[in-house]
Amino acid sequence: MPERPLDHRLTDPPSLPAVIVVADDDRVSRDALATTLKNAGFKVVIAGDGQEAVELVGRGGVDLVMLDILMPRLGGIESCRIIKGMTNESFVPVMLVTVKTDTASRVEGLKIGADDYITKPFEEREMIARVEAMLRIKRLNDHLVSVRKKLERLSVYDELTGLYNYRHLHTRLQEEFKRAERYHGPLACVVVDVDNLRGHNERGGQALGDAILRGVADSLRRCVREVDVVARYGGEEFLVILPSTPIAGAMAVAERIFREIRGRVFGDTSANASTRATVSLGVATYPSQDINTKEALLRAADTAITNAKREGGNRIGVFQQRNTMYTPDTEPSSRYTDATARTSSDRPPASLRSKS
Repeated sequence: MPERPLDHRLTDPPSLPAVIVVADDDRVSRDALATTLKNAGFKVVIAGDGQEAVELVGRGGVDLVMLDILMPRLGGIESCRIIKGMTNESFVPVMLVTVKTDTASRVEGLKIGADDYITKPFEEREMIARVEAMLRIKRLNDHLVSVRKKLERLSVYDELTGLYNYRHLHTRLQEEFKRAERYHGPLACVVVDVDNLRGHNERGGQALGDAILRGVADSLRRCVREVDVVARYGGEEFLVILPSTPIAGAMAVAERIFREIRGRVFGDTSANASTRATVSLGVATYPSQDINTKEALLRAADTAITNAKREGGNRIGVFQQRNTMYTPDTEPSSRYTDATARTSSDRPPASLRSKS
């Protein structure tokens, strides 16, 4: 069900009035309860029976439900059972409204998950206090659920860029490497390093550096397939895992990334806090000589990008039998735009310049 805005300051009242569903087939009792709740600042939605209350909860946005036990179609006890089954995580408190002598129904309701009850005729101050107590518990539960979801996300994703983080990267790389081993297929890695990020930070501040990293992350997403894996590898480094991709396909992706980033402006152009940036890339593929583990594949990609940085950056390094350096032409090239490049033979592009 849709989530309502959360108030993380648990001791303060919520920013929006709590929505309370009041279900009772007795119009006099229902109106009296609704009026008391409205006077206390709550938003009240009326339901004529338990079935209608269940439907309202199913639409979302309900903070608390007050159910009369004896109603036509669907009574309070059965309605409570259904509502609790619908809201395992979001937690919608249910309060039963009973007559003073209805002890058995109160006990049964509490056993199946009702959170509290009030008796007819009710004392207004006590009823409001019980409602507020239930809403405090709900806000606490919602806050804890929100924190848990955030921690789960942070365990997988990098907070700045939204890409997979370093920890999850190794899990995915292990999975893809095992798949490549099992089916004897190719697997490529491309390490992407932002050139001179420290200089950009010194010139434009941390905000500009962060804008460059977010922009590079966005470019990487646009340059790969849905099955490819993009992760933040380090401070200014990213890693792209390309399943079922030989050297020709990996070079096509690397050149696409190279051109995409070189053609972008990063930062806030309206505030004159923008710049262009370049990247260096290191490409390695499995299977190839000296690469028979995922660790060896990462080392090979790191070696390739180290050599690219040593040559001055703004270029693509390829790990082969001999170190190979490649700088794409300034103008767009169609050499690697063929859709079959991602599954073609493992021959390196003829335009690569080998360096001993």
